[in-house]
Amino acid sequence: MKRYIAETIGTFSMVFCGTGAMTINEITGGAVTHPGVAITWGLIVMAMIYAFGDISGAHFNPAVTVAFAYAKKFSWKEVPKFILAQCLGAIAASSILLFLFPESEFLGATLPSFEPYKAFVLEILLAFFLMLVIINVSTGAKEIGIIAGIAIGSVVLLEAMFAGPMTKASMNPARSLGPALLSGNLQHLWLYLTAPFIGALLAVVSCKLVKDEQCCDASDC
Repeated sequence: MKRYIAETIGTFSMVFCGTGAMTINEITGGAVTHPGVAITWGLIVMAMIYAFGDISGAHFNPAVTVAFAYAKKFSWKEVPKFILAQCLGAIAASSILLFLFPESEFLGATLPSFEPYKAFVLEILLAFFLMLVIINVSTGAKEIGIIAGIAIGSVVLLEAMFAGPMTKASMNPARSLGPALLSGNLQHLWLYLTAPFIGALLAVVSCKLVKDEQCCDASDC
């Protein structure tokens, strides 16, 4: 039960701070700025990894959870419970942001600023890069020392910085689900619920191609 609570709190904190920065930037006319939003995402992800990495593995992302299971670094029977915990955390975060900032139109929702099919491809690539880093610095059940938080937080910041203006750089179905449900911006939710899974699974495949046969070993679970 502690692992599920950790995933709920960690995802809640990540979505509240990350989309909260976006929401405040929206209603203040840009006070936080785009770099500020990207930095917020990177820092909160890093902080939550350090807070909960040794408890749940600090997935905070359904795509990461499924990819770890596919890589045999995480139990498939735990996947639905982790995803439920992550989605509940994200929805709770967006609910509080709606209470705090009812004037916000988006609540940090992920909406593409160019053609949806291009956004779909970009989100696949973003999730691929993220999972590529994650799978090489973690075991799936627990994060490895100080490097995991810095490496993963950095890639989230990097991707939010350059891709945020185009797709809001979701990389995370739960992160997109919460704001979409609470703000009512559901029109492009499908791509954010599918592309991250594809990208994360492709990262696992690439890991198997470039590393030894034990790169994805059930003994790591």
